[in-house]
Amino acid sequence: MGEAKLVGIVLVSHSAEVAASVVALAKGLAGGAAAVPVAPAGGTEGGGLGTSAELISAAAASVDRGAGVAVLTDLGSAVLTVKALLAEDELPEDTRLVDAPFLEGAVAAVVTASTGADLAAVEAAATEAYDYRKV
Repeated sequence: MGEAKLVGIVLVSHSAEVAASVVALAKGLAGGAAAVPVAPAGGTEGGGLGTSAELISAAAASVDRGAGVAVLTDLGSAVLTVKALLAEDELPEDTRLVDAPFLEGAVAAVVTASTGADLAAVEAAATEAYDYRKV
């Protein structure tokens, strides 16, 4: 009843294992982010490498809590598949494809969403992950 509406996050990878692992890592590093709805959408329905519009749509629906959905992708065809789904209105209202590095952006998005931030703030945090320097 008084549950906060948190931004949902979908992580789209060409590999089911990569998507699931990045979800686990992001939630683990975010500490108290257990309540953040995060779903992997990796690989194809048959378990192969690739992307699946059906898996992405199902993942987005599963994390939609009414505060928007941020979708982060790994490589080219994942981006194209999400863009096509957005163009066809196949994803929940207020779904955004976020231009961010996959792993670092996922961690930033989950941490930010866990604070109850809105979709714009979650997107901004993920996008800012491009600025993380390693040397």
